[in-house]
Amino acid sequence: MAASGKFRFCIDRGGTFTDVYAQCPGGKVRVLKLLSEDPSSYPDAPREAIRRILEQELGAPMPANEPLSCSAIQWIRMGTTVATNALLERKGERTALAITRGFRDLLYIGNQSRPDLFDLTVSMPETLYERVVEVKERVVLCQGDCQLGLSHPVVVGSTGEELYEVEPVDVASLRQDLAAVLALGIRSLAVVLLHSYTFPAHEQVVGEVAREMGFTHVSLSSQVMPMVRAVPRGFTVCADAYLTPCIKKYVAGFTSGFKDKEHLKVLFMQSDGGLTPMNRFVGSRAILSGPAGGVVGYAVTAYHHQLCGGCQRLPVIGFDMGGTSTDVSRYTGEYEHIFESTVAGVVIQSPQLDISTVAAGGGSMLCFRAGLFVVGPESAGANPGPACYSKGGPLTVTDANLCLGRLLPSYFPKIFGPNEDQPLNEPAMLLGFQRLTDKVNEALGGEGLSVQEVALGYVRVAVESMCKPIRAITQGKGHDTSSHVLACFGGAGGQHACAVAKALGISTVYIHRYSGILSAYGLALADVVHEAQEPCAVHYEDSTFQYLDERLDVLSRECVDELEKQGFKRDEITTQPYLHLRYDKTDCPIMCAPLKATENSCRHGDFKASFTQHYHCEFGFTIPNRAIVVDDVRVRGLGRGLSFQPHPLQEANAPPVVDTVTQCYFEGGYVETSVYLQEQLCYGHRMEGPCILIDTNSTILVEPGCVASISKHGDVLIEVGSESIPCVGTGLDAIHLSIFSHRFMSIAEQMGRVLQRTSISTNIKERLDFSCALFGPTGGLVANAPHIPVHLGAMQEAVKFQIQYLGGDVREGDVILSNHPSAGGSHLPDLTVITPVFYPEQEKPVFFVANRGHHAEIGGISPGSMPPFSKYLWQEGMCVKSFKLVQNGVFQEEGLVRLLESPGTQPGSSGSRNIRDNISDLRAQVAANQKGIHLVRELIDVYSLPVVQAYMAYIQENAEGAVRDMLKEVSQSMQGPSLSALEHLDDGTAIQLSISITSQGEATFDFSGTGRLVAGNLNAPRAVTLSAILYCLRCMVAHDVPLNQGCLKPVKVVIPEGSVLDPREDSAVVGGNVLTCQRLVDVVFKAFAVCAASQGCMNNTVFGDESMGYYETVAGGAGAGPGWHGRSGVHTHMTNTRITDPEILERRYPVVLKQFHLNRGTGGLGLYCGGDGVLREMLFRRPLTLSVLTERRGPYKPYGLEGVCQWSAQCVCTVH
Repeated sequence: MAASGKFRFCIDRGGTFTDVYAQCPGGKVRVLKLLSEDPSSYPDAPREAIRRILEQELGAPMPANEPLSCSAIQWIRMGTTVATNALLERKGERTALAITRGFRDLLYIGNQSRPDLFDLTVSMPETLYERVVEVKERVVLCQGDCQLGLSHPVVVGSTGEELYEVEPVDVASLRQDLAAVLALGIRSLAVVLLHSYTFPAHEQVVGEVAREMGFTHVSLSSQVMPMVRAVPRGFTVCADAYLTPCIKKYVAGFTSGFKDKEHLKVLFMQSDGGLTPMNRFVGSRAILSGPAGGVVGYAVTAYHHQLCGGCQRLPVIGFDMGGTSTDVSRYTGEYEHIFESTVAGVVIQSPQLDISTVAAGGGSMLCFRAGLFVVGPESAGANPGPACYSKGGPLTVTDANLCLGRLLPSYFPKIFGPNEDQPLNEPAMLLGFQRLTDKVNEALGGEGLSVQEVALGYVRVAVESMCKPIRAITQGKGHDTSSHVLACFGGAGGQHACAVAKALGISTVYIHRYSGILSAYGLALADVVHEAQEPCAVHYEDSTFQYLDERLDVLSRECVDELEKQGFKRDEITTQPYLHLRYDKTDCPIMCAPLKATENSCRHGDFKASFTQHYHCEFGFTIPNRAIVVDDVRVRGLGRGLSFQPHPLQEANAPPVVDTVTQCYFEGGYVETSVYLQEQLCYGHRMEGPCILIDTNSTILVEPGCVASISKHGDVLIEVGSESIPCVGTGLDAIHLSIFSHRFMSIAEQMGRVLQRTSISTNIKERLDFSCALFGPTGGLVANAPHIPVHLGAMQEAVKFQIQYLGGDVREGDVILSNHPSAGGSHLPDLTVITPVFYPEQEKPVFFVANRGHHAEIGGISPGSMPPFSKYLWQEGMCVKSFKLVQNGVFQEEGLVRLLESPGTQPGSSGSRNIRDNISDLRAQVAANQKGIHLVRELIDVYSLPVVQAYMAYIQENAEGAVRDMLKEVSQSMQGPSLSALEHLDDGTAIQLSISITSQGEATFDFSGTGRLVAGNLNAPRAVTLSAILYCLRCMVAHDVPLNQGCLKPVKVVIPEGSVLDPREDSAVVGGNVLTCQRLVDVVFKAFAVCAASQGCMNNTVFGDESMGYYETVAGGAGAGPGWHGRSGVHTHMTNTRITDPEILERRYPVVLKQFHLNRGTGGLGLYCGGDGVLREMLFRRPLTLSVLTERRGPYKPYGLEGVCQWSAQCVCTVH
């Protein structure tokens, strides 16, 4: 395809800078970096870069105000953040949403979870659409066991599924509603109708009518991404309608500066790492356009060109550190794609590279808060930027590197200050750090930390935060982090490369010669891509192989035809077939490329073997006898990218030239550090650390113990010395306190990832109804990942009970199962698995790890084990005080099955109705604890047991201090000797609370006066009360603090005997955990006057029969507060589980979801209004048992802070 003698431009237009890599005729390479926005100098940065290079290389004047000729340009390839920035800043096209009637608020509610557990304002990004049009239409999937007697016309979807056309599109009312939207000036429309992934006809009708009426852009979800699940598909089509007009405007503006535009060939990078013609570049596939080029760049260079002397290639971790954030990804010979991610609060369902982002970059702000060194997530941005930019900005990571001598002002251009003509401002940076150091030393009791020690501490904390997402994409998915190459790029990556590699045990760092502009360079190496995809609904089995092969052939022909139209020859085109596979009755599909074909596979290859291999790697197990379902058929067509070798460097014939020697600060003090200019280095040069390598776009720090060498093509390879852990004593050090806080929390988070990966049930794997935590040797909570609030403080009660109950009968290889309320349990479906952590030469456990997961079925008098009218504990399912689930390393399956069947011995009760899933999930819970044990031992190996346990205590003391400080502030503003509040359950049972607070920040929560034990199931175990108090305290602390037992240390809790908060051993409690706990939170916040009441329950809904069961909790309204309105349609306080997508619900269960939307006006009026509840109406398709546990239906309405009542809507279920 290459035309000789023409220019090729690769341009990455970022938010701050535009990077350019240009190949000139004759092989010359030009590199250029411009400000993306500089309206006083040029209208468009990419076009200006092209003009400058053409003018300089051709030697002909090209005035900036005249269009450029295309005659010398072969092609232009671009990556851009135009779509990303429009999404982040909410500056897209005005958009309306057309959606099935009854679901107008479906995308507002989303999956009903809130992003930050402890943010009472429930801050969430606004929706992308301004208006909603409810389309009168409905189709419903046919089900063989449906007993509704439906007689509507039957249509066949593209997946082969049959559907009832219950209601065709009402075109007359649609026209009327769309006319009202047009009258508002809105011209872009997003359309998502239920089940349009398989039956697009109704969406097509809406699209035709809208275009005919004058909408200039219409996005149909069935065309943008025809995949099952209405909510993410709806988010995606909204993003497409919101962003595509912005992209079209930008493309039109860019091309308007060229003559002969019909000869201009421009390709844009998509989120999946492939290029596409500019007329096919759309919003939903543009979100990662910028970062994708960098992934392609390091994948092709650091992996495919890996210099490893003929040995096996190592997988590569991409580490792209910029000013505000760091992107990490992984490459192991093929791109890792995902099909759903969240960007700026919007779920995008489209093929995209798997890139994780952490808010830690060069501009991340530094602060000292509650005894901890904190880096980010706030960023100084480009304006004002770091303190050293001379625009009044805060201290940042960049300032810390400058303070340590790792950035050298003399090598930076003078572009800083108000007039952008000053060098980096060292005095301003030093002044800021002196003030910060004084604050640190004052808080630590006068310890003499120097400015440099404080700066180094912040760099170490930043490195630890950047390591977390890398551990997540490696260890969290079953890969050994240390067996990777770290490929660093981005403006700040080289400064931290060695430190990150050391912390992760990685021995090789690869930094490409164009690392500062790698996203632009990657565009030159990328393939042109055309994808074809269609939904499917068949099983992967012998009888469907022919059908699947035929569909893959059809999609392959489409890809080849399209790429040939773009000018590729047939031998330059390859196609890659994929099937999107999942086990039946699960919701974790994997997009699989096939292995080599066999006699028992499709002609295109063995997809089943590929699926089971990927599934085992991702989740740690397979389900051998479960059918495999094909959700989607996909083909990726590739027009091969350029094949060229960069110019080799001259081989070194003398030692590298040291440009200067400076002083850099490392552990132990200042060290002489050589500085080299990369442009003067040759192939074969080796530089021992510490040293600094500088080029025009980046600075690379080679730390002590590391050696850098220059490859044949000018890339930098760093051999990383083993991590030299500084001597850490058992005395308190604020820097290590921050690092240990990250490490302890990381252990709990990684346990959670393993549990989600290896579980099988909908409840744990998809609704995420679980929590994981780390505990000290006495059972005190050390770190609890922010999963489900009702589990937060309760698990430590369970661990402490087992320590006391079992005494010395806890050995290595034992795992304990418990769920009894008197043993620290919450309610019976929450099964707690506890594992002791032993360490060599220690007789007793040195830590404990535990997790708690909600099992949707453990027996009892009703399916789902959540009976609304239970009076005794045995009616709610299996009861276990202490059972060794694993003994001496052996899983006790026989004993477990007997326990799960035991409720069946009681009158009117049944054993577990799904023992298979119980066993699978409990094995997953055991595996999660094993992960925790491995990580704890790894931490002890590095730092020693005394040090790790000492910092465990310091972390708890730190949390205690934060809560004490908050309580002291409250005590100073109290009008009387105590705070008090009274709330009632619907049956009239009182929850009375009196809170006294001392000037030392100690509080007594006294529930005397609370109503007596009830005959029903609203009794709340002590562990639930403690969890509610812990949650409230954490919310009231105004900043992020470690969540552990220290938060409760200043608190004394008085629970009267025989009250509803002190159940007997045989008392029913299932409602206490899900209803009373919410009322406890309301009464605590009422006493402190923090916010108005929320919906006050979880709306637990369970239905099923002997063959199936389903459990969900339904969102409601959040309470308003001083300065904010309550969020509508969201889970509040003690729960945060997700809700099942409507299409999955109707596909998997015998139910029709009639409507699901906000119940407007139910939140309560005021200066700041409470959040509205929801209306959720379901129609059962056969007789089922329904259980609903709910509150706030009686005379006691949710309170307003100033006496205005708030109402919450109920969940309505219609049963036929």
